[in-house]
Amino acid sequence: MTDLTTHSITSLHQLLTTKQITSYELTQKFLDRAEAINPTTHAFITIEPEHALSQARAADKLIASAKAHTLTGIPFCLKDAYITKDLTTTCASKVLHGYNPPYSATVYQKLLDQGSVLIGKNNQDAWGHGGSSENTDYQPVTNPWDSTRTAGGSSGGSAAALISDSAVFAIGEDTGGSIRNPASFCNISGLKVTYGRVSRYGAIAYASSLDTVGPMAKSVVDLALVLQAIAGPDPLDASSSTEPIPDYSRHLNQSLKGKTIGFIKEHLNSGLDEEVKQTLLAALDTYISQGVTIKELSLPTISASASIYYILAFSETSSNLARYDGVRYGHSRDLFSPETKRRIMMGSFSLSSGYYDAYYKKALQARTQLIHEFNQAFTQVDVIASPVMPFPAYKFGQLNTSDNYVIAMYLADIYTCATNPVGIPSLAIPAGFSTNHLPIGIQLMGPLFSEASLLNFGHQYQQLTDWHTRRPKLIPKS
Repeated sequence: MTDLTTHSITSLHQLLTTKQITSYELTQKFLDRAEAINPTTHAFITIEPEHALSQARAADKLIASAKAHTLTGIPFCLKDAYITKDLTTTCASKVLHGYNPPYSATVYQKLLDQGSVLIGKNNQDAWGHGGSSENTDYQPVTNPWDSTRTAGGSSGGSAAALISDSAVFAIGEDTGGSIRNPASFCNISGLKVTYGRVSRYGAIAYASSLDTVGPMAKSVVDLALVLQAIAGPDPLDASSSTEPIPDYSRHLNQSLKGKTIGFIKEHLNSGLDEEVKQTLLAALDTYISQGVTIKELSLPTISASASIYYILAFSETSSNLARYDGVRYGHSRDLFSPETKRRIMMGSFSLSSGYYDAYYKKALQARTQLIHEFNQAFTQVDVIASPVMPFPAYKFGQLNTSDNYVIAMYLADIYTCATNPVGIPSLAIPAGFSTNHLPIGIQLMGPLFSEASLLNFGHQYQQLTDWHTRRPKLIPKS
């Protein structure tokens, strides 16, 4: 039998339900892998052997009673932005160091109800503030393809854990690209869902009108299985949607012949790395071979998407982080990192008297225009393809070499941050490698609640390519 840590959800489910392996044995293998790799990647803030093995024993009983679900007994990891009852939750910030919540996030509880097994909580940029997982209050996450480079962010720990086979799937959180960015940098698949598709209850808020809860996995097939388990309305989250949940797996094998993919001409600008551009064009050629038509689009407001996103996100985070006053959650606000303090101050400025109309109100108006332009575009095409990041994974501190490094860090989100203010879903999938062997991803954006269509497009691409199957030669530290 091949290394079990490389298997898909479907393969492991078959092995578990036919009693060829137990969840306890499987979980122990993933725990061993996670503990061996973590000194190299720093992908986990906490690894929970006792809890994981207890959950695995319960999963084995569920399997023995013939009541297993698709995800029963399957080991996963969770971004540390999610509340987990009686398990430390930090959001990668020392402000929450030692905090053990009295309840669990809905997404975590749904996976527990399925009988899934939590290996541990993943490292990230503290509070989701960053795109490299360098802004963690713990050790920065290293990219398993090159330990001198970042794994992306803010869900960098989740992506690094998956590509190093330390879990089968993960739950990330995407506010402006935080699932798709690390998916591209680490060579995994990640889905930013429609706003409200998955409950946000128990997710530590960054920007409440932009935050989305979504799956990260090694293939689109696995994304579909996880989304099936976590999607749906939640009485504890008024922003969750009652939109019907399709059978995501059933749509994966539908033909793409006659479909149309759009690309935004404003995205193919001089700031885009040439290898990333060629990777996108090659992916479009693959779709053409499947009978898909390619159409050029123009979205004039897309050039302002980073400004729209950051004004809204900073304004909302300045409000959301006001609750961490040291009275209820552990430690005082003086432990906030420089990046978090920067975002609080800029958000407070945007909302302040005399500046609200000039910044926040105008950002809301521009958001409405951007929504209109995307709606118009989707009357012409089925999905829109674009790069995920302007370049492959960069070295630690590389953006800091510029006097304007903060602006450079924010502008790196230029291709991902438009979808969150609009609320639409976006799928990131592996699509190639640079000449220095770094992963490059593309993203596919669709109308509201078009996850089934995006997964269909993603799966059909992965049927014709093997980029998503490639793994780094990661050597654990002794």
